Amino acid sequence: MALLALWFVAASLIGSRAFPSPGEVLAVLIRDAVSGELFFHLGMTLMRVAAAFVLAMAIGSAIGIGLGRSRRADRFFDPWVILFLNVPALVTIVLAYIWFGLNEAAAIGAVAVNKIPNVAITLREGARSIDPGLTEMAKVFRLSRWKMLRHVVLPQLQPFLAAATRSGIALIWKIVLVVELLGRSSGVGFQIHLYFQYFDVAAILAYTLSFVAVMLAVELLVLQPYERAARRWRPGNA
Repeated sequence: MALLALWFVAASLIGSRAFPSPGEVLAVLIRDAVSGELFFHLGMTLMRVAAAFVLAMAIGSAIGIGLGRSRRADRFFDPWVILFLNVPALVTIVLAYIWFGLNEAAAIGAVAVNKIPNVAITLREGARSIDPGLTEMAKVFRLSRWKMLRHVVLPQLQPFLAAATRSGIALIWKIVLVVELLGRSSGVGFQIHLYFQYFDVAAILAYTLSFVAVMLAVELLVLQPYERAARRWRPGNA
């Protein structure tokens, strides 16, 4: 509330279109919500975030676990992982659009490629930390591969999966906005780019704050409870 009051006072004193008041931003938010435009663009951005997240987590987890369980594979692929980890997101996005065209596959793929190395590194450390004693015990009791994965491997990887999930969402939604700004005709990033051309700061803030609110809700209602549940099995976290 203090920040909102400070914003209101500063906007009143400055009196500039470049620094709109909370009321002006709220008016734009209500206008676009009533017309349905706000929810459409939010939905398109969330769809891209979800698709890129699932793709990055699936591929990155498989790569990371494979590297963590095989020293030979880790030595061979580690330079490639480091290379892709340091390629700027903007370069990946531009190249994806040039090579594959301005389409959804290129947009989602570019975002996923930027996140896969982070997931791989996190899960590689998780795979390395798996207790060999538990693995040997599972072999002694002749557990099937599915039961070993479910009851031995995955519980130990849960904290690392939770960490990759939280950092992944935080990174992916930022990159998605850049993808939309550069080559999509819908989404929050596209709307921000559109209103930037009109120098409409109130609309830019309205779309930015609405999407930040959605991502904060995801963080508080989904990601944090999942992380607490993932760490609950460890001693001292019950």
